[in-house]
Amino acid sequence: MAEDQTAETLRQLRALATPAGAAALARAGELLAARTDVVTALSRLRAEFGPEVGGPAWGVARQRERARPAFGADTDRLLFTGDTLEQAGRPELAARRAARLLAGGATSVADLGCASGTDTVALARAGARVTAVDRDPVARELTALNTAALGLGGVTVTDADVVDLVADAADGRVAGCEAAVLDPARRAGGRRVLDPDGWSPPWSTVTALLERVPACVVKVAPGLDHDRVPAGIEAEWVSVGGSIVEALLWGHGPSQTWRRATLLRAGVRHELTADADPGRAPVAAPREWLHEPDPAVIRSGLVATVAAQLGATLVDEQIAYLTSDAPADSPWVSSYRVTDVLPFAVKRVRALLRERGIGSVTVKKRGSAVEPEALVKQLRGKGDGHAVVVVTRVLDVPTVLLCEPLRPRPS
Repeated sequence: MAEDQTAETLRQLRALATPAGAAALARAGELLAARTDVVTALSRLRAEFGPEVGGPAWGVARQRERARPAFGADTDRLLFTGDTLEQAGRPELAARRAARLLAGGATSVADLGCASGTDTVALARAGARVTAVDRDPVARELTALNTAALGLGGVTVTDADVVDLVADAADGRVAGCEAAVLDPARRAGGRRVLDPDGWSPPWSTVTALLERVPACVVKVAPGLDHDRVPAGIEAEWVSVGGSIVEALLWGHGPSQTWRRATLLRAGVRHELTADADPGRAPVAAPREWLHEPDPAVIRSGLVATVAAQLGATLVDEQIAYLTSDAPADSPWVSSYRVTDVLPFAVKRVRALLRERGIGSVTVKKRGSAVEPEALVKQLRGKGDGHAVVVVTRVLDVPTVLLCEPLRPRPS
């Protein structure tokens, strides 16, 4: 059955890559924009273009709408399936990776696990010759069709086992290329695979690539244990809009530091680096300001670096909240002015909020089992004011920090 489904998906993609398919996709896009209901839209598409093109056109048009915020002007030339869109990275990040990877002079790159071709497109646009590798025939077809649709040359798409290619790597080359991008599959059966040894290809192939091909970058899970990172390899965590969107291991060639946190906000890139483990920041009781580090800072282990920049301390040895006497003009933290510090007790917090005329709250938590949504309901009152309630541990004691709300940062 799986083979039959694959064959049907390939037939649909090839049909949509024809002029008739392009017309059907354009029409499906118009119907989506007009918010036509599904039954009516499919009936019209099938009547105008036939069932073998009309139905698939509607499905791909819907995937394009999901992809548009990330893929921008390219969207209407690209084909996606639901699975490959889930795996596709952000083009702006792929372009950034490509530029850094090629900065050392490599002109040929193996995209090991090409999915729908996001990295292949970025590398080809950066001027590299690309060998795109994947065992999945749908991924190979999408990469070939998408690079052709964008008018990109110098791309070869091939069916090969990444494990074998890396095992055969020699003289700093893999699959005949001077550099490589590897994105192991980290999901199976619809679930995340937490153990890197269970990735596809497995962790042993990741470490072999990092050892044998200096000009490489590997995309890994953001929760990767730091102890897994080989010596001499730079680990980087990238966040956008307050969420980590990727974690990277850079090969010996492009590696420049021990750890790096990268933050993209409002079109500006911020980078924080450390050449060695900065250790832990000192711990002290909460002061006038509470600072919440960006997730990339936390995952990269650079909280102490930010603390030193701000003259701040941790509120608890195990909790990534910082505190200081002054607000922080830093892209690496969100700051809140602390108005009250009290032991965690719902009745006491509710009474204080009522006394202050605060009827709505935003709940943040670290180091607590409290459910924010449930606590928001418990603390809801009749006042017009709003506050931030931080539930955490302070010097190992369950504590609530009542804070003034902040204006949101630009994303």
